[in-house]
Amino acid sequence: MKIQTAELSINPYTRIVIDREGSKINLTAKEFDLLYFLSSHKGQVFTKEQIYENVWGYDNAPDASNLSSFIRKLRLKIEPQPDNPRYIITVWGVGYKFSGEEKP
Repeated sequence: MKIQTAELSINPYTRIVIDREGSKINLTAKEFDLLYFLSSHKGQVFTKEQIYENVWGYDNAPDASNLSSFIRKLRLKIEPQPDNPRYIITVWGVGYKFSGEEKP
């Protein structure tokens, strides 16, 4: 299912993300997987362990600092203000959630 927010279009079939200006955002395969997983469960908070299981699988899970690094790199690519994220929100002591406004 394609996900539309006010500023992003996320297409799981083509694995392409488009910004509000119509430009393609270049993501690695795992960055796309992470973005699509979180955005397809808008508002739901996931622990790091749940993200590992659903995006990497337990056998291939990165350590906590690697997940933080993936989140940081993804924010740099999709967030208008990466230091004040609008989409991928940290829920301190728990994990992360996607909080983008849907496009009307």
